[in-house]
Amino acid sequence: MKVMKFGGGCFKDARSISQAAAIIGREKERPVVVVSAVTGVTDMLIEACSQAERNERGVTADVQRIQAVHDSLIRTMIKNADVRRDLSRYVETALKKVGKLLYGISYTAEVTPATRSHVLSFGERLAAFLLAALLIDRRTPARPVESDKIGMLTDDVVENATVDLPGFRRALKRLKPGLGRHDAVDVVTGFFGINPRGKVATFGRNGTDYSAAAVAAGLGASRLEIWKDVEGFMSADPKLEPQARKIDRLSYYEAAELSYFGARILHPRTLEPLHGLPITVEIKNLWHPDNPGTEVLPNGSVKNDVIKSVAFNPDIVLLRIHGPGVGYKPGIIGTIGHRLSALGINIYSIITSQTCINLLVDRKDAFRSHEALKTERGGVIERVDLEDGIVLVAAVGEGLLRQKGLAARIFSSVSKAGVNVEMISTGASEVASYFIVKRPDLEKTVHALHQEFFQERRRP
Repeated sequence: MKVMKFGGGCFKDARSISQAAAIIGREKERPVVVVSAVTGVTDMLIEACSQAERNERGVTADVQRIQAVHDSLIRTMIKNADVRRDLSRYVETALKKVGKLLYGISYTAEVTPATRSHVLSFGERLAAFLLAALLIDRRTPARPVESDKIGMLTDDVVENATVDLPGFRRALKRLKPGLGRHDAVDVVTGFFGINPRGKVATFGRNGTDYSAAAVAAGLGASRLEIWKDVEGFMSADPKLEPQARKIDRLSYYEAAELSYFGARILHPRTLEPLHGLPITVEIKNLWHPDNPGTEVLPNGSVKNDVIKSVAFNPDIVLLRIHGPGVGYKPGIIGTIGHRLSALGINIYSIITSQTCINLLVDRKDAFRSHEALKTERGGVIERVDLEDGIVLVAAVGEGLLRQKGLAARIFSSVSKAGVNVEMISTGASEVASYFIVKRPDLEKTVHALHQEFFQERRRP
């Protein structure tokens, strides 16, 4: 069984959605398809929640804007009058529910995580019904499937939830007809599931990749295809490195590290549900469906030159927590972690010394993190500094820790380019070595590493 995921650049307009339908329609065996919202709709729903919290005056206009997007797609793509009528009725009914939820937000002047998750789920619901109708219009049997209604169980977290795979598998066994077990294409909503209290729970922004992996794991699929508007993982960002080329194969660990460090091909959590399962993931290009993409395998391979890609994350800041004994004091890292976790702030990395604890956090969390940790001053903590204008760079490849002299090559090439390395961490991951440079040095850094590990070896 194959699971196919479409979203992002695959759902930005009538042309791209029609191309997705054409790819699905040519499959000999009916796949299970997982979809994201139409491009821009999730942002509209987020803004509608924010506006409704302030007052109710914009609710009708916000709902009408979302309806106009889908009505335009329906008119453009759906030819059969009966299919068009049924889909339009669904869109109208679904958006009436959205309107009621938004008015509820206005009356309470509060957006709870549960209400926001429920509102945002309608982006994927509308997309699933739209794609299923388009397939039916093209004489490919299909049915829309809402993930909360088939028992995609999560933990008790409402936003950024984690799938409960054993519970989801039990729910799938009870489902009649079973998902992917009949003669139609099941079009499943991505991005959300249902928590133990029966509330909609979302997997975080851009979490449909994760949803698709959960569906593949729950069904025991042999293959998961993630369809994008790019060829796959690249040896570097082509915007910075013109000589970047597609990577043919990666391991789960390599792909996870690349996603974590800023290669925006997969959601960083995509491979979590697949751990320990013999499921091949392939990144495929919507506009070149016959071209091989990047295969992501449970077990990768070590290349002679080890490094397979250079990734970077410019959306981080560095918090330096100073004190003469911060690296020695028992429990201090736990206290810091607990304080930030309570605010929903993720720590990318921790590097410690005797007198300084260094934390990497997302730039959007910079101010809150700094303010939260400043209150810890007094005991062992003397001051907390915030450093912006930096980029986290990672060199990723299987066998990195076992290759002698590799770290020397990495940092020698960067040094020769005239770049100063602010901080280094090698050994925290078996497949990644990462470091920090100033933002103006990013392009030089990427080019130096790419030339060292990719272009140099092709010279005669």
